[in-house]
Amino acid sequence: MTDAVQTQSSPTQFKQRVFSGIQPTNHLQLGNYLGALKRFAGMQNSGIETLYCIVDLHAITVWQDPADLTRATRELAAGYLASGLDPKKSILFNQSQVPAHTQMAWVFNCVARMGWLNRMTQFKDKAGKNRENASVGLFTYPNLMAADILVYKATHVPVGEDQKQHVELTRDIAMKFNNDFGTEFFPITEPVIEGVATRVMSLRDGTKKMSKSDPSDMSRINLTDDADTIAKKIRKAKTDPEPLPETLDGLQDRPEAKNLVNIYAALADSDPATIIAEFGGQPFSDFKPKLAELAVNSLSPITNEMNRLMEDPAEIDRILADGARRAQEIAAPIVDEAYKIIGMVR
Repeated sequence: MTDAVQTQSSPTQFKQRVFSGIQPTNHLQLGNYLGALKRFAGMQNSGIETLYCIVDLHAITVWQDPADLTRATRELAAGYLASGLDPKKSILFNQSQVPAHTQMAWVFNCVARMGWLNRMTQFKDKAGKNRENASVGLFTYPNLMAADILVYKATHVPVGEDQKQHVELTRDIAMKFNNDFGTEFFPITEPVIEGVATRVMSLRDGTKKMSKSDPSDMSRINLTDDADTIAKKIRKAKTDPEPLPETLDGLQDRPEAKNLVNIYAALADSDPATIIAEFGGQPFSDFKPKLAELAVNSLSPITNEMNRLMEDPAEIDRILADGARRAQEIAAPIVDEAYKIIGMVR
């Protein structure tokens, strides 16, 4: 683990525990793999307890087709497993099977302040001009995320930059709860943001994040794409007419070039400087085929394993149910103690 995962800011010593989650919406794509799934699989060998969640309750803050939600939940579980997550080493589950999440979320609805939620940039982005028609769940989403984390007293949360503000809110909620009741019950959780590809960008616009919801399928590499499709998308990825620079500084103001270099580095378990040292000065017509080959070799085994797993949904459901049972065993006593601290008769 990195130094960021070895530090703890609270004076009370809490058991080191990692929690993170992904929404089951649409198909998994390269950004999910490099920014989350690959990192999660690596963390499970750190000796620190790891819990990884499919946050299906978050998904329904906007309307979901029920059949799609079921498929996406199982596909995400298959993606976790195919990326190397071992359900014996980590706890893998879907959020809605663990009642403790919603129990703690209500407590945090009463701890968090309206002003805090009004400052959440993701709500503004997702609600857009139609704010009055957004669901209450979309507005209070960050409180449920805080509950997801603190119901396990998680000390560290691997997230992308776009979720850092929500982890900061989690810290505020933990501190307010502790201060309100004169206790050191909840840890002050640390966000863990690391790696060269924690924010993979669109293949069509290097200034925008690669997204499962982008209307253009050419903007992303799906983990369900076959080898020919992956190669085609990389070949057609937007670039500028200049060759790759010979120094890292040369990637400034060249977002598409920077994105492809970062993707190559992340897939190769390397760093951008090493990639520039190898390919600097070469045209994209030489670099893209090598990137395509690397991507196909890296992702095809994952795609094949996901396909195999999806042929046995009952086994996926069994793994999720077992993970939910183990997660609830950790979370239920924490909810119970929080209720006692608040003054609820148990």
